[in-house]
Amino acid sequence: MRHTHDVLILGFGIAGSVLAETLSQRGLHVHVFDRKLPGNASMAAAGIVNPVVLKRDVPSWRAGELLSIAERFYTALGERLGRNVWHPIELVKLFATDRDAVQWERACSDPATAPFIDRRAQPSAEAAPVHATHGHGTVHRAAWLDVSAMLDAQRSELMRQGRFTEGEIGEAEIIPADDGVRIGSYSARWLVRCTGAFAALPGMVPVKGEGITVRLPGMPHDRLLHRGVFVLPAADGSHRIGATFRWDNVWDGPTEEAERWLLERLGKMTSTHPDVVERWSGVRPTSADRRPIMGRISAHEAVFNGLGSRGVLLAPWCAAHLADHLLMDRPIDPEVDRSRPL
Repeated sequence: MRHTHDVLILGFGIAGSVLAETLSQRGLHVHVFDRKLPGNASMAAAGIVNPVVLKRDVPSWRAGELLSIAERFYTALGERLGRNVWHPIELVKLFATDRDAVQWERACSDPATAPFIDRRAQPSAEAAPVHATHGHGTVHRAAWLDVSAMLDAQRSELMRQGRFTEGEIGEAEIIPADDGVRIGSYSARWLVRCTGAFAALPGMVPVKGEGITVRLPGMPHDRLLHRGVFVLPAADGSHRIGATFRWDNVWDGPTEEAERWLLERLGKMTSTHPDVVERWSGVRPTSADRRPIMGRISAHEAVFNGLGSRGVLLAPWCAAHLADHLLMDRPIDPEVDRSRPL
């Protein structure tokens, strides 16, 4: 078979988007197939990048390595697309108890966590109508990615270049061959499945996340706040509040129950009455051990999935790692290998 492309990609959420860019940067010819379905996680993602697990104030998995890679990748991608998609922002954790303050102090002395956090002053947060009698701490290497702007810009570019097909691909349309895979008139040595929570994979645990967009007078627009839920400022003056975690009935869309839960948590942070503008939800593709699921699944097919709630942070490293595996035959890291016990 004489192939039309080097790699075909199924799915265009965070995983498919970042993989397409990574492979294109390496000079490969890719074609993407995608149809946006209700529940798609990337369509609802707030895009928060936080290198610290705030419940325990410890670094997230490989935070130092992954954060530096993500910063470089999304900054360069935004510059290439002519869109500012990567937004560094300080995250202010409001302590609910004295115990939280003590835990933060210990974390500031821990060599693993100290590079990401401190106890600096936060004038805009301190002047806001928030409950912070126990103090606050700062994650100074947080950021948020404008996921929708990035995906829209990439999608438009790929369509202009004839490298994007809008539509759902059924299994019967995927034709394996001795030296590759064919879908319609397109063929390549590799097909990579990046279909998120819609995939049926061993160890995949779909987790629904819900949030609300609110008008919240007096809250800062230059800081990301957290106390049980995050409060992320948006460009139009609103704030995004999230997010829930639910393992059952994940495909039933935004719910009143989640809105009530989020408003209850928000009420513990501020006495300001919010005006709810919108509910939103998505189903995260999470693995049983909270690690990505990657690697070959047949002679000419691979999977890139399981990014979960930290997908923005994980995706650039994962895409480069998978590309090395497929193109240079480098081994998959055992922690993300799709064949590990799950």
